[in-house]
Amino acid sequence: MELPTRLNAMLAGQEGSTRQKAARLVVDLARTSGAKEFVEVSHSHVSGVSVITGGHGLRRFLADLAGDGKVAIPTTLNSAGCDKRRMEEMDIDYPDFLEQQFEIIQAYSSLGVEASLSCTPYDRGVEDESGIASWSESNAVAFSNSWTDLITNRESGLSALATALTGYAPRWGLHLPENRVPNIVVDVDCELITLSDWSVLGDWIGKQVRPDWDLPYGPMPFIRGLPKYVSFASKKALTAAAANYGCPMLWAQGLTETPDISNVENVLQFSSEDLASRYEELAPRGQVDLVVIGCPQASLEEIRITASAVRAHCEMGLKIPNQRLWVFTSGINHELAEADGSIGLLEEAGAVILQDTCPEVTPYNRAHYNHLMTNSLKAEHYLTSGLNRMPTSVGPIFECVAHAFNPNLSEGPTPILESKKQPQHASGKTHQTGEATMVGSGLNSQGDWSVEGVAMVSDVAITYLGYVNRDSGEIEEFGHPLDGRCIEDKILIYPKGSGSTVAPYVLMGLIYTGKGPRAIVNRDVCSLTLPACSLLDVPYSHGFDIDPCMAVNDGDKIRVERIDDVVTVTILDRVVE
Repeated sequence: MELPTRLNAMLAGQEGSTRQKAARLVVDLARTSGAKEFVEVSHSHVSGVSVITGGHGLRRFLADLAGDGKVAIPTTLNSAGCDKRRMEEMDIDYPDFLEQQFEIIQAYSSLGVEASLSCTPYDRGVEDESGIASWSESNAVAFSNSWTDLITNRESGLSALATALTGYAPRWGLHLPENRVPNIVVDVDCELITLSDWSVLGDWIGKQVRPDWDLPYGPMPFIRGLPKYVSFASKKALTAAAANYGCPMLWAQGLTETPDISNVENVLQFSSEDLASRYEELAPRGQVDLVVIGCPQASLEEIRITASAVRAHCEMGLKIPNQRLWVFTSGINHELAEADGSIGLLEEAGAVILQDTCPEVTPYNRAHYNHLMTNSLKAEHYLTSGLNRMPTSVGPIFECVAHAFNPNLSEGPTPILESKKQPQHASGKTHQTGEATMVGSGLNSQGDWSVEGVAMVSDVAITYLGYVNRDSGEIEEFGHPLDGRCIEDKILIYPKGSGSTVAPYVLMGLIYTGKGPRAIVNRDVCSLTLPACSLLDVPYSHGFDIDPCMAVNDGDKIRVERIDDVVTVTILDRVVE
């Protein structure tokens, strides 16, 4: 593989240490993915902004990266953890939160990144929605690949930043037409009316995925049975929730091109019973403390729907008590909604309108808020995770607004956050005996190394953001085969990372503090894991001739060794079953 002349110069340090680090990561990802060439990228969108998502790993990394380089292409920034104009209303109980948040944004700005602070760059954030991009916000990846002509891989925050600094990305994955094919067929046998209906469908699809399904780029469904017209906000709700489980794109019969599905084996059916059952599971039990709308940040359509629901109550002479409704949106959509009167109506009714932030990345004051309600399964997915550990109910916007106006609509004590065992956590591992040696590859930037230790093994993906404790390294995901276990000092073997594209910063934070793994072995190319290992020189390997997730037992003593570009995994001592 021949490097472009300028990328090669960056790799040699001719454009400074900042771009050299970025070039090293871009080349590592290219070699790992088997890319034959590089593409010039027109736009990048970087995630990892909020203090509670990126944490100390992000702050330290940005401090280390700062120096003598700026982004080479237009680059926008994801949502922050607060609206600095509304700190009094948000009442964030987090030491030095605003100071730390400013530090992060300033560090990105010093690199030339535009502080757009929006998680919806496809919603009036990009001039030309075509060509090749490098985006690391999962909902934006799924939306753009599905509904526009803009093509992007599901990048991590780190890989998107590396591309932003160099202007190059390896041509692999979803850049290649042969990989943009569906691997699931979903038949929808019910009517979808509200935005939350679409959100439930997207989340439901992800929940059906099983570990033994061969989905190297995540679930990519072809959906049949949708109406002929689907609004912008409905499309956003569907793809954002599907992205909870790694979906990078989808197709919809009559709404997108019709792909070849002749080889798709996984067929699902979504019925009115499935929809009703999910709403029953998500219905509020106990008093709702706060209603949050806008995850991802509310579109103009979503703001207007919320304002319409609010108006119906205001016409009865009612007002929202104690600012119990928060609506999150981007700066651009705030301006438009202000111009058409929606913002004024909402604020006059007692709602708080927040810009530059999003419900899932905001730290809530637990002295006041211990049960949220939302219309978004994306919000529910992360609010109930380790990010906030907040009991969260879901309903259509008109029901959410009703709860905002009437605190007694669902009476009773604050509900207890229940652990959720997901179907996709089902493990197919069986105990192995005898000798075994696997051969794979390492990273271009790393030299020879040899590591011995105890293997910590799962055939189920690991979700770092929200489900791996950023302080202890303990996996905190009920039903996961490794739930309750710490990754510290283990040789960690798993298929790939899942969930948020901020995952590398969680892993980097653990590595910085000595709570990370001794080495990592992935079955699949993992753009969520590889960047942290590349930049912090953690021994990393992938692409084995035998699936290490199945061949190595959890608890086996093993040796992982790289000589030249060949990595071998050798079983030294099998654990007794």
